[in-house]
Amino acid sequence: MPSVADAHLGGRPRTEHPVIAMRDVVKRYRMGDTDVHALRGISLEIDRGDFVAIMGTSGSGKSTLMNIVGCLDVPTRGHYWLDGVDVRTLEDDDLARIRNRKIGFVFQSFNLLPRMSAAANVELPLTYAGVHPKQRRARAVQALRSVGLGERTHHVPSEMSGGQQQRAAVARAIVTNPALILADEPTGNLDTESSIDVMSVFASLHAQGRTVVLITHEDDIAAYAQRIVKLRDGRIIDDHRRDASGAHSTHVAHAEADHGVFR
Repeated sequence: MPSVADAHLGGRPRTEHPVIAMRDVVKRYRMGDTDVHALRGISLEIDRGDFVAIMGTSGSGKSTLMNIVGCLDVPTRGHYWLDGVDVRTLEDDDLARIRNRKIGFVFQSFNLLPRMSAAANVELPLTYAGVHPKQRRARAVQALRSVGLGERTHHVPSEMSGGQQQRAAVARAIVTNPALILADEPTGNLDTESSIDVMSVFASLHAQGRTVVLITHEDDIAAYAQRIVKLRDGRIIDDHRRDASGAHSTHVAHAEADHGVFR
Protein backbone atom coordinates (compact mmCIF):
# COMPACT_ATOMS: atom_id res chain seq x y z
CA MET A 1 0.00 0.00 0.00
CA PRO A 2 1.45 3.43 -0.89
CA SER A 3 2.29 5.80 1.94
CA VAL A 4 0.53 9.09 2.55
CA ALA A 5 3.42 10.90 0.88
CA ASP A 6 3.29 8.63 -2.19
CA ALA A 7 -0.42 9.26 -2.53
CA HIS A 8 0.18 12.98 -2.63
CA LEU A 9 3.03 12.60 -5.12
CA GLY A 10 0.60 11.02 -7.54
CA GLY A 11 -2.22 13.47 -6.89
CA ARG A 12 -3.52 16.55 -8.63
CA PRO A 13 -1.33 18.57 -11.05
CA ARG A 14 1.24 20.66 -9.23
CA THR A 15 0.23 23.81 -11.10
CA GLU A 16 -2.93 23.93 -8.94
CA HIS A 17 -1.14 25.00 -5.78
CA PRO A 18 1.86 27.03 -4.58
CA VAL A 19 5.03 25.21 -3.57
CA ILE A 20 4.84 26.72 -0.08
CA ALA A 21 1.65 27.80 1.65
CA MET A 22 1.59 28.80 5.31
CA ARG A 23 -1.20 30.22 7.39
CA ASP A 24 -0.80 31.62 10.91
CA VAL A 25 2.27 29.51 11.70
CA VAL A 26 3.40 29.83 15.30
CA LYS A 27 6.45 28.21 16.87
CA ARG A 28 7.20 28.29 20.58
CA TYR A 29 10.09 26.70 22.44
CA ARG A 30 10.33 26.04 26.15
CA MET A 31 13.66 27.09 27.67
CA GLY A 32 13.62 26.45 31.40
CA ASP A 33 10.72 28.44 32.80
CA THR A 34 10.51 30.69 29.74
CA ASP A 35 8.46 30.39 26.56
CA VAL A 36 10.41 31.57 23.51
CA HIS A 37 8.15 32.77 20.69
CA ALA A 38 10.27 32.07 17.61
CA LEU A 39 7.46 32.60 15.07
CA ARG A 40 4.38 34.70 15.79
CA GLY A 41 1.80 33.98 13.10
CA ILE A 42 3.55 33.63 9.73
CA SER A 43 1.32 33.57 6.62
CA LEU A 44 3.20 33.12 3.36
CA GLU A 45 2.79 31.72 -0.14
CA ILE A 46 5.61 30.99 -2.60
CA ASP A 47 4.66 30.05 -6.14
CA ARG A 48 6.39 27.61 -8.45
CA GLY A 49 9.38 29.14 -10.20
CA ASP A 50 9.87 31.93 -7.68
CA PHE A 51 13.23 32.97 -6.21
CA VAL A 52 12.77 34.23 -2.65
CA ALA A 53 15.32 35.48 -0.12
CA ILE A 54 14.30 35.29 3.54
CA MET A 55 16.25 37.79 5.61
CA GLY A 56 16.58 38.74 9.24
CA THR A 57 19.10 39.33 11.97
CA SER A 58 19.99 36.74 14.60
CA GLY A 59 16.87 35.95 16.62
CA SER A 60 14.48 37.12 13.92
CA GLY A 61 13.06 33.62 13.37
CA LYS A 62 14.51 32.94 9.94
CA SER A 63 16.30 29.73 10.98
CA THR A 64 13.14 28.45 12.67
CA LEU A 65 11.15 29.29 9.54
CA MET A 66 13.71 27.45 7.40
CA ASN A 67 13.44 24.35 9.61
CA ILE A 68 9.67 24.32 9.26
CA VAL A 69 9.78 24.94 5.50
CA GLY A 70 12.28 22.07 5.22
CA CYS A 71 10.09 19.72 7.32
CA LEU A 72 12.91 19.50 9.87
CA ASP A 73 10.56 20.88 12.52
CA VAL A 74 6.81 21.33 12.89
CA PRO A 75 4.75 24.36 13.93
CA THR A 76 3.32 24.67 17.41
CA ARG A 77 0.18 25.99 15.76
CA GLY A 78 -0.95 26.87 12.25
CA HIS A 79 -1.01 25.22 8.83
CA TYR A 80 1.75 24.38 6.34
CA TRP A 81 1.34 22.83 2.90
CA LEU A 82 4.45 21.81 0.92
CA ASP A 83 3.67 21.35 -2.77
CA GLY A 84 0.05 20.65 -1.86
CA VAL A 85 0.85 18.20 0.95
CA ASP A 86 -0.48 19.04 4.41
CA VAL A 87 2.60 18.12 6.41
CA ARG A 88 0.59 17.97 9.65
CA THR A 89 -0.92 14.70 8.42
CA LEU A 90 2.40 12.92 7.90
CA GLU A 91 4.21 10.46 10.15
CA ASP A 92 7.99 10.61 10.58
CA ASP A 93 8.71 8.16 7.73
CA ASP A 94 6.49 10.12 5.36
CA LEU A 95 8.15 13.38 6.38
CA ALA A 96 11.55 11.85 5.60
CA ARG A 97 10.25 10.75 2.21
CA ILE A 98 8.86 14.23 1.51
CA ARG A 99 12.21 15.79 2.43
CA ASN A 100 14.01 13.42 0.07
CA ARG A 101 11.69 13.87 -2.90
CA LYS A 102 10.38 17.41 -2.65
CA ILE A 103 13.22 19.44 -1.10
CA GLY A 104 16.79 19.91 -2.24
CA PHE A 105 18.86 21.21 0.69
CA VAL A 106 21.98 23.34 0.37
CA PHE A 107 23.79 24.20 3.60
CA GLN A 108 26.56 26.62 4.49
CA SER A 109 28.97 23.81 5.39
CA PHE A 110 28.50 21.80 2.12
CA ASN A 111 27.99 18.49 4.05
CA LEU A 112 29.85 16.40 1.46
CA LEU A 113 31.24 13.03 2.57
CA PRO A 114 35.02 13.47 2.42
CA ARG A 115 36.01 10.03 1.08
CA MET A 116 33.39 9.90 -1.66
CA SER A 117 33.70 11.38 -5.14
CA ALA A 118 31.56 14.28 -6.27
CA ALA A 119 29.39 11.90 -8.29
CA ALA A 120 28.95 9.52 -5.35
CA ASN A 121 27.99 12.42 -3.07
CA VAL A 122 25.41 13.64 -5.58
CA GLU A 123 23.98 10.12 -5.91
CA LEU A 124 23.13 9.85 -2.22
CA PRO A 125 19.54 11.23 -2.36
CA LEU A 126 18.83 8.85 -5.25
CA THR A 127 20.23 5.95 -3.23
CA TYR A 128 17.86 6.76 -0.37
CA ALA A 129 15.00 6.98 -2.89
CA GLY A 130 15.77 3.49 -4.23
CA VAL A 131 16.78 4.55 -7.75
CA HIS A 132 18.63 1.90 -9.81
CA PRO A 133 22.47 2.29 -9.64
CA LYS A 134 22.91 2.90 -13.38
CA GLN A 135 20.25 5.60 -13.35
CA ARG A 136 21.78 7.11 -10.22
CA ARG A 137 25.19 7.61 -11.79
CA ALA A 138 23.79 9.02 -15.05
CA ARG A 139 21.59 11.51 -13.19
CA ALA A 140 24.42 12.50 -10.84
CA VAL A 141 26.79 13.20 -13.73
CA GLN A 142 24.11 15.24 -15.50
CA ALA A 143 23.48 17.28 -12.34
CA LEU A 144 27.21 17.96 -11.95
CA ARG A 145 27.44 19.06 -15.56
CA SER A 146 24.52 21.43 -15.05
CA VAL A 147 26.47 23.29 -12.33
CA GLY A 148 29.72 23.35 -14.30
CA LEU A 149 31.44 20.39 -12.64
CA GLY A 150 31.37 17.89 -15.49
CA GLU A 151 35.15 17.46 -15.23
CA ARG A 152 35.07 16.91 -11.46
CA THR A 153 32.87 13.83 -11.17
CA HIS A 154 35.66 11.62 -9.78
CA HIS A 155 37.21 14.24 -7.48
CA VAL A 156 36.79 14.01 -3.71
CA PRO A 157 35.94 17.20 -1.78
CA SER A 158 39.55 17.83 -0.71
CA GLU A 159 40.46 18.09 -4.40
CA MET A 160 37.92 20.86 -5.00
CA SER A 161 37.78 24.52 -3.98
CA GLY A 162 35.11 25.77 -1.58
CA GLY A 163 33.08 27.14 -4.46
CA GLN A 164 33.30 23.85 -6.33
CA GLN A 165 32.27 21.91 -3.23
CA GLN A 166 29.21 24.12 -2.84
CA ARG A 167 28.33 23.65 -6.51
CA ALA A 168 28.55 19.89 -5.92
CA ALA A 169 26.18 20.36 -3.00
CA VAL A 170 23.80 22.23 -5.31
CA ALA A 171 24.01 19.35 -7.81
CA ARG A 172 23.09 16.96 -4.99
CA ALA A 173 20.13 19.21 -4.14
CA ILE A 174 18.70 19.19 -7.67
CA VAL A 175 19.37 15.56 -8.65
CA THR A 176 15.95 14.39 -7.42
CA ASN A 177 14.22 17.19 -9.36
CA PRO A 178 12.64 18.54 -6.16
CA ALA A 179 9.76 20.98 -5.95
CA LEU A 180 11.90 23.31 -3.84
CA ILE A 181 15.59 24.18 -3.47
CA LEU A 182 16.15 25.40 0.10
CA ALA A 183 19.51 27.07 0.69
CA ASP A 184 20.66 28.13 4.17
CA GLU A 185 23.40 30.78 4.03
CA PRO A 186 24.97 28.97 1.04
CA THR A 187 27.80 31.52 0.63
CA GLY A 188 28.62 31.85 4.32
CA ASN A 189 31.89 29.90 4.01
CA LEU A 190 32.95 31.33 0.64
CA ASP A 191 35.05 34.27 -0.51
CA THR A 192 33.53 36.97 -2.71
CA GLU A 193 34.50 35.42 -6.04
CA SER A 194 33.23 31.98 -5.07
CA SER A 195 30.02 33.51 -3.69
CA ILE A 196 29.32 35.18 -7.02
CA ASP A 197 30.05 31.90 -8.79
CA VAL A 198 27.63 29.94 -6.60
CA MET A 199 24.89 32.57 -6.77
CA SER A 200 25.14 32.57 -10.56
CA VAL A 201 24.29 28.85 -10.38
CA PHE A 202 21.18 29.60 -8.32
CA ALA A 203 20.22 32.34 -10.78
CA SER A 204 20.61 29.88 -13.64
CA LEU A 205 18.48 27.28 -11.86
CA HIS A 206 15.79 29.88 -11.30
CA ALA A 207 15.94 30.85 -14.98
CA GLN A 208 15.23 27.18 -15.76
CA GLY A 209 12.01 27.42 -13.74
CA ARG A 210 13.14 25.97 -10.43
CA THR A 211 11.79 27.30 -7.13
CA VAL A 212 14.54 28.63 -4.86
CA VAL A 213 14.23 29.82 -1.26
CA LEU A 214 17.39 31.37 0.13
CA ILE A 215 18.06 32.13 3.80
CA THR A 216 20.59 34.94 4.18
CA HIS A 217 21.49 38.02 6.19
CA GLU A 218 23.55 39.57 3.37
CA ASP A 219 21.97 42.24 1.17
CA ASP A 220 24.24 41.53 -1.80
CA ILE A 221 23.27 37.85 -1.77
CA ALA A 222 19.55 38.61 -1.34
CA ALA A 223 19.80 40.91 -4.36
CA TYR A 224 19.91 37.83 -6.62
CA ALA A 225 16.34 36.96 -5.60
CA GLN A 226 13.14 38.20 -7.22
CA ARG A 227 11.39 38.61 -3.90
CA ILE A 228 12.64 39.51 -0.43
CA VAL A 229 10.85 38.58 2.78
CA LYS A 230 12.17 40.21 5.96
CA LEU A 231 11.56 38.90 9.47
CA ARG A 232 11.84 40.59 12.83
CA ASP A 233 10.87 39.11 16.19
CA GLY A 234 9.14 36.17 14.54
CA ARG A 235 6.96 38.26 12.23
CA ILE A 236 7.13 39.26 8.58
CA ILE A 237 7.79 43.00 8.51
CA ASP A 238 8.34 43.39 4.77
CA ASP A 239 7.59 41.32 1.68
CA HIS A 240 8.30 42.87 -1.69
CA ARG A 241 9.16 41.87 -5.22
CA ARG A 242 11.99 43.47 -7.17
CA ASP A 243 11.46 44.73 -10.70
CA ALA A 244 13.80 43.96 -13.62
CA SER A 245 16.11 46.86 -12.69
CA GLY A 246 16.57 45.53 -9.16
CA ALA A 247 14.49 48.26 -7.53
CA HIS A 248 11.61 47.55 -5.18
CA SER A 249 8.28 47.05 -6.88
CA THR A 250 4.90 46.01 -5.57
CA HIS A 251 4.28 44.67 -2.10
CA VAL A 252 3.45 40.97 -2.11
CA ALA A 253 0.20 40.12 -0.36
CA HIS A 254 0.42 37.31 2.17
CA ALA A 255 -1.72 34.18 2.09
CA GLU A 256 -5.25 34.72 3.32
CA ALA A 257 -7.69 32.13 4.53
CA ASP A 258 -10.10 32.65 1.63
CA HIS A 259 -7.55 32.32 -1.17
CA GLY A 260 -5.87 29.46 -3.04
CA VAL A 261 -4.93 26.41 -1.04
CA PHE A 262 -6.76 27.64 2.08
CA ARG A 263 -10.24 27.23 0.62
